[in-house]
Amino acid sequence: MRTFSLIFVILSTMLMSQPKHALTFDDLWGMKRIGNVQISSDGNTIAFTVTTYSVEENKGNTDIYLIDRDGKNLRPFKNSLKSETNPIFSPDGKRIAYVFESQIWAANPDGSDEQKLTDLSTGASGIVWSDDGKKMLFVSSVYPDCTTDECNKAKDKAKEESKVKASIFTELMYRHWDEWRGEKRSHLFLLDVSSKEVVDLTLNSTSDVPPIALGSSHDYSFSPDGSEAAFTMNLDKVVATSTNNDIFIMQLKDVDKSKPTPFKKISKSKGNDCQPVYSPDGKFIAYTSMERAGFEADKARLMLYDRSTGTTKILTNDIALSVNEIVWSTDSKAICFLAENEIYTSLYKLDVATSKLTLLQKEGDNTNLLLSNDSKKLFFKQQRTNLPYEIFSISTEGKELQQITFLNQDRLASIEMNPLETFWSKGANGTKVQSILVKPPFFDAKKKYPMIFLVHGGPQGHWSDDFHYRWNLQMFASKGYVVIATNPRGSTGYGQKFVDEISGDWGGKPYVDLMNAYDYAIKNFSFIDAKNTFAAGASYGGYMINWIAGHTDRFKALVSHDGMYNTESAWGTTEELWFNEWEFKGTPIHNRKLYEKFSPSRFIQNCKTPMLVIHSANDFRLAEEQAFQLFTALQRLGVESKFLYFPDESHWVTKPQNAKLWWNTVLDWFNSHKK
Repeated sequence: MRTFSLIFVILSTMLMSQPKHALTFDDLWGMKRIGNVQISSDGNTIAFTVTTYSVEENKGNTDIYLIDRDGKNLRPFKNSLKSETNPIFSPDGKRIAYVFESQIWAANPDGSDEQKLTDLSTGASGIVWSDDGKKMLFVSSVYPDCTTDECNKAKDKAKEESKVKASIFTELMYRHWDEWRGEKRSHLFLLDVSSKEVVDLTLNSTSDVPPIALGSSHDYSFSPDGSEAAFTMNLDKVVATSTNNDIFIMQLKDVDKSKPTPFKKISKSKGNDCQPVYSPDGKFIAYTSMERAGFEADKARLMLYDRSTGTTKILTNDIALSVNEIVWSTDSKAICFLAENEIYTSLYKLDVATSKLTLLQKEGDNTNLLLSNDSKKLFFKQQRTNLPYEIFSISTEGKELQQITFLNQDRLASIEMNPLETFWSKGANGTKVQSILVKPPFFDAKKKYPMIFLVHGGPQGHWSDDFHYRWNLQMFASKGYVVIATNPRGSTGYGQKFVDEISGDWGGKPYVDLMNAYDYAIKNFSFIDAKNTFAAGASYGGYMINWIAGHTDRFKALVSHDGMYNTESAWGTTEELWFNEWEFKGTPIHNRKLYEKFSPSRFIQNCKTPMLVIHSANDFRLAEEQAFQLFTALQRLGVESKFLYFPDESHWVTKPQNAKLWWNTVLDWFNSHKK
């Protein structure tokens, strides 16, 4: 026995003393990724999805796990070779519903007594359970003129068997993000759990629930007594130019399988209204609302609709935060929500009667907010630059932050990563601009390191304290680079005025903000090698790289991923037209001067910096022709350039082997241009 103990101690010491290594691609894609999180009604059990990827098989698989609220007793609920998603507890906690092979199933918490609840040819997803446990809401994409599943099935079969694959379009938004839209629309359905009868609540509607853009699984819910449903939908005729998503309510006693259920609009603004959530006492519906039509990044205000009087008031009119993920306290006196706050997504609590705001948790990138039934604990996912998503809890007083899951603990223990740091510099007009700085692993302050300068997309987004799987700051740093990621004008988390000041000025103040931050870093951080700096960005970040190419020679090499190059042709080939028309103050037909003023294509003749261009065939937000034009110009100018093209990806690169090629190509490009 003594000998065994001695061997165990020696082995443990050897494992603990093994040197750490820099983050690798295999580490990045070997992380277990926590997805949707749900909590039982008694607050004692958490269900969550975990996705793992196989680079060799070039795919991922999603399973469902359970864990006690104190972080003990981790066990699988459903973990077959096929993905299970969307777990949700029944109100009594005795069943867990989930989606498997595009249908809704339910089982006991130990995985036994499986029961298939839907059998629609069009599938089912996005489950919401009524408080009495008798009904569910879900969504499915169907043909609007079909009133039965047999009709949908026949249309799908005819389309599949047809030798003609052509389409005829009579309206815009004929494709979206990475899919051709086709004839189907996402409809809201009601499921009777005991009889398994399903009813299309938005029968014959040509509008989507949730909306095709800016919508989410938070966009429909039951009233506490189950008599009513609230949902989000856009009724505007031309959705390609509209962000006018509205909140509607319908009385479920009026449901008739043979005709659409009547509904009533309760929201008022011409902007994006969404995320309706009933108060537990049934008196109110809280939702978020953007005031300005056509602006997808307006301030999201927290609204309160009084169901008895039909009146609405703004709860956050004087609060400079954009609200997301609303959760009511069980006594209906407070609302907890998330909001971007500088480099964090922070957690807040608002007193409904007084609008008193309390910051509960500032740090981290937090999401998937849940509340225990006693209103004493909040549960959520948190990620940081050196930590993938894990589940955490905190008291509703903002105390006792606790990490519940540790899925990647063993892998992380062997990786050397530095936590992020931040600095502030003066941008255009003297405005303060924040940047993230990540030092390379095994950093030595006496040495000089090359620098990678990153520009985020959106542009109404921000670099945050997150563990990103595509633009991972630690992965860029892993090869011995200092990483600077700046949040210029247009970035969220710094107030609406800061967000607004990029619109109509894409290459103006944001460019000054970025270059000033770059110059500040070069001047103030002696460990940065000013002779070896590089820049990269995607989406708006790709636009800015293209703009940088024609306006400065600060960098040794550039990487432009899915960036806008020709502003006029980008307008004519994108799908969400409201975005371009807001950002460039109209169409190029009516406001060509602004499009020309900020089009990188008009300055590319100044480019001398080597550039790697990356784009994908299924990116319908910024069509591939943007990259074709850019690469052609670079080649004809004789500028050193390379084009990485993915025929099977969209705005993002998501397949493991494609992602590996992406990282290898990008990092090799930088390494090959170091002096």
